[in-house]
Amino acid sequence: MSLRDDLVARIAATGPITVADYMAQALLHPTKGYYSTRDPLGAAGDFTTAPEISQMFGELIGLCLAQSWLDQGAPASFVLAELGPGRGTLMADILRATAKVPGFHGAANIVLVEASPVLADQQRALLNQYDVTWVDAMAQVPNGPLWLVANEFFDALPIRQFQREGAAWRERCVGLDGDALAFGLSPTGPQPALDHRLEDTKDGDLVEHCAPAVAVTRDIGARIAALGGAALLIDYGDWRSLGDTFQALQAHASVDPLDAPGDADLTAHVDFEALSSAAAPAAFTRLTPQGVFLERLGITQRARALSTDLTGQRLEAHIKAHQRLTRPEEMGNLFKVLGLYPANAAPPPGLEP
Repeated sequence: MSLRDDLVARIAATGPITVADYMAQALLHPTKGYYSTRDPLGAAGDFTTAPEISQMFGELIGLCLAQSWLDQGAPASFVLAELGPGRGTLMADILRATAKVPGFHGAANIVLVEASPVLADQQRALLNQYDVTWVDAMAQVPNGPLWLVANEFFDALPIRQFQREGAAWRERCVGLDGDALAFGLSPTGPQPALDHRLEDTKDGDLVEHCAPAVAVTRDIGARIAALGGAALLIDYGDWRSLGDTFQALQAHASVDPLDAPGDADLTAHVDFEALSSAAAPAAFTRLTPQGVFLERLGITQRARALSTDLTGQRLEAHIKAHQRLTRPEEMGNLFKVLGLYPANAAPPPGLEP
């Protein structure tokens, strides 16, 4: 039976499920989930991330983290972690770019947080020259000063959706219309976690809440505040959630999120306000467009340096990669960067307090 058949049978037997439950099953079911069964990246997959577009992205992230480490006194031992590392491309570029930073590699305990066995195997193959530890969740990352990057990690965490009705909320659920999966709404009820959203919403407005993202960020922020470090959270989204952003991608095209559970990537925009609040007592930076962040770190100068020996199609592809990462109409404005750091330290380079 397909995962869709499993879900239809379950809903028929026990009733509608939350959007979060649907996402969790569709993405991470042990044998039928999207991330459990495939490599979703690249031209042959369903989407492409910034590290796969150009080495410049990972190189600049690496140098940003290394400079932050130096700014905080270069601790003799620290955790260098990545959440949702894809094929390992970003970490490989980070490590290559920081190889000549004195003491950085010797002090780094590299930890990758990966739930997909398929992608973990690719990461092992690419990073086989390094001593790397793999864990399944942020809670398993060893303690210590923490320098962390999460690129397109939070957008795939399961969300709940709520539609306002008076001073209460109805939760959007996945149920059945005949034998087809369909959205519906629960009875009204209070949602204390959304009390603050009564100030800026009206009847009928839909808001999204991602409890796993809040929990992960709370853990990261507590570690950084207590022991030092910094985190770069890079994703698409905005300061505050409003409206339905639940979406599915298959073969680089948008599809109905309920059409093919387990065979399409499911994501939602990240609510960076919720992440910044969860990070306390760590400080957070201003939310910064990816293009602005990369330009502040010197991506144009790096692009020129890498282009000196390129001609023809290779040069054209290099120029397009730079533009795709930075131009406002491409990834430059859609993706945002939030930095976390100790309240008594400087923010990571490229970001403002």
